[in-house]
Amino acid sequence: MNIVKQLMAIPGVIAAGEFAFRGDRFSYEGALTDEFARMASILCRANTLAINMQTEIVDSFAEGCGCRPVQGWIAHGDLVTICVVGNYFAFIENRDELLNDVMTIMRAKVGDIRDDLLANLYSKIGGDTREALY
Repeated sequence: MNIVKQLMAIPGVIAAGEFAFRGDRFSYEGALTDEFARMASILCRANTLAINMQTEIVDSFAEGCGCRPVQGWIAHGDLVTICVVGNYFAFIENRDELLNDVMTIMRAKVGDIRDDLLANLYSKIGGDTREALY
């Protein structure tokens, strides 16, 4: 079963989808408008890039600290939480145990992210991963 369909089968998942490294392509299911899903895709890409940059900085001062490779991130709001693993996202209601259920499925389906997430995502769109990405 597709990860997005599996996530959407969990009560309390508002929307789930996949975003592209470039930020211009996305797919989703759930209670989002197309415009909101487009903005969510851009938000997920931007935050993923920022988190990776920040962990590279931390790792440069404390090599082997265990924060790399980045597997994803979570933003917890008053009513909704955003979970991202790799290039998949889920918007979920803030309810007991829901975050654990969603993250268990996302980690099991996406698997471990290799050391260079940016090169991994860039290669999916046909980019030359041997060139400097940033």
